[in-house]
Amino acid sequence: MGKIFAVANQKGGVGKSTTVVNLGAYFGSRDYKVLCIDIDPQGNTTTGLGIKKKNISLSSYDVLIGKARIQEAIVHTEFKNVSILPATEDLAGGELELANIDNRVNRLKMQLLTCRLDYDYIFIDCPPALGLITLNGLVACDKIIVPMLAEFFALEGLAQLINTIKIVKSNYNPSIDIEGILFTMFDSRLNVAGEVVQEVEKYFPNKIFETKIPRNVRISEAPSHGKPVMYYDKTSKGAEYYEMLGREMLGEEPVVQTKKKKGLFSRRK
Repeated sequence: MGKIFAVANQKGGVGKSTTVVNLGAYFGSRDYKVLCIDIDPQGNTTTGLGIKKKNISLSSYDVLIGKARIQEAIVHTEFKNVSILPATEDLAGGELELANIDNRVNRLKMQLLTCRLDYDYIFIDCPPALGLITLNGLVACDKIIVPMLAEFFALEGLAQLINTIKIVKSNYNPSIDIEGILFTMFDSRLNVAGEVVQEVEKYFPNKIFETKIPRNVRISEAPSHGKPVMYYDKTSKGAEYYEMLGREMLGEEPVVQTKKKKGLFSRRK
C-alpha cells in the first residue's frame, strides 16, 4: 500500500513543488512506483514534471469535485516510474465549489482509496493556503513534509500549520503526523539560519530532516525545462542533496561524495 505524504506550508515560495518533483523523481529512479498529486492551482508540480497544461483534459479539479475518477485523470510522465494527477487553473475556483459538496474534506481521500495499492509512494503538493483544498491533502495523507525557509517570519507560519494539523488530527485524520521539517534554500553562512533551526528543534525535537537543501542554480533552472533536477543535471549539488533527502527517508546512509558543509547535513540528536 502506497505511503502518502502531503507536502504543505501555507507560506508560498518555500519549495513545496520543488520537493514533490524531486523526491518523486528520486524514488522513481529507485524503482518505486510514484504518484505526484498537484492540488495547487499554480500547477508548478505539473509543469516541473514536463506536463503541458494545454494538453490536459482532466485534472485534480475534476477529481475533487467529482467529474472524473482519479484513474482517468492520472498522466504518465517521461520520468521513470513517475505519474501525476495534474493541476490546471480550473482549480482556482475549487474552494468555492467544494464548500457546497458533501464530504468536502474527504474528496481526495476517497479517490485515493481506489488507487493507493498501485503505488509505493504518493506525494501531494498542497496550495500555499489553509483552505478546503489543503484540508483534502491533509485528510488524505499519512505524514506531512513541511518545507520552510530558515527565516524568523517562517516560524509564525509553522505555528499556524501546526494548529491546523491538530484540528485535522482531532476531527478527520487521527493518524496524521509530521514526517519531517525540511529546510530549503538553506544558507549555513547566515547566523539567522542556525538560530531558526535551533528554535524549531526546541519545539519539534527529532522532526527536522538531517538533509537541508541549499540554494542551487540548477534546482531553480530545472522547472523551466520541465525536468526534476536529477534529470536536468545529475552532477549538480541540487541533485545530490535531493538524493540525500530520499536516502534519509528510506533510512539509508548518504553515499553522495559532495563535501557536506557545516549546517547542511547534521545528525539528529
